[in-house]
Amino acid sequence: MRTIFVALMVSTILLGAPAVNADTRLSFGVVPQQSANKSAKIWTPILNYLGAKMGKNIRFATARDIPTFEERLLAGQYDIAYMNPYHYTVFHNTPGYEAIARQKNQRVNGIMIVRKDSPIQELAELNNRKLAFPSPTAFAASVIPRSVMKWQNIHFTPQYVSSHDSVYLGVARGFFVAGGGIMRTFNNTTPEVREQLRVLWASPGYTPHAIAVHPRVSAETVEELKHALLGMNDDPKGLALLKTMKFQGIELANDSDWDDIRALNIKLLDELIK
Repeated sequence: MRTIFVALMVSTILLGAPAVNADTRLSFGVVPQQSANKSAKIWTPILNYLGAKMGKNIRFATARDIPTFEERLLAGQYDIAYMNPYHYTVFHNTPGYEAIARQKNQRVNGIMIVRKDSPIQELAELNNRKLAFPSPTAFAASVIPRSVMKWQNIHFTPQYVSSHDSVYLGVARGFFVAGGGIMRTFNNTTPEVREQLRVLWASPGYTPHAIAVHPRVSAETVEELKHALLGMNDDPKGLALLKTMKFQGIELANDSDWDDIRALNIKLLDELIK
């Protein structure tokens, strides 16, 4: 009888206990456009804010460079990730990241920058030069400008330097005559570097970076995250945090928002995902 009683008590406790939420601790991977220290300084307060709203612990994560970040996305190491537009079209297919939000009322523009005192005025003057880019697959900062220069028959040697900030610093110090970036990170780089540079060329606008969730994240948590992200638009503290990233707001997103990127038919990561 005692054994039956204990078994009944254990069953009652298990049935009555609240379900453990596997999403209590979440990793948030951020594409390494800038140094890890700078990214952490910007993103950690935002993730703390979202975590407090959701009752979750959201941990900042990144990678030493973009290729490593791509490998981690492919392995599904991040529960949530902020990734460039091309990355999203690739890692939506495998392992299945789903976009939920993006920067509000904004398009991403690739740029080529030179020193402010440089005599160069046109892309054609970059012919036969060594140019800095964050990585081969950095969408607007590398894929787009390199493609445009190829179409214009401009020959150059690309040097990949791991981050947007490294591009800006390398050009400012005269290691490269020009380099690729995007307006948001250019505006967000340190003033002492930015003031030495100017924008030589800017691309048309494309759908910006995605905030996307891995399929393992529960539907309940996804809805909580959407609500917390949108809530930043109406909260002075949330807006102030967004402005540290040069965001004017957040809006919800659908997978089809990135069809403009798919139409470019970029194949750079095909070998990685085979």
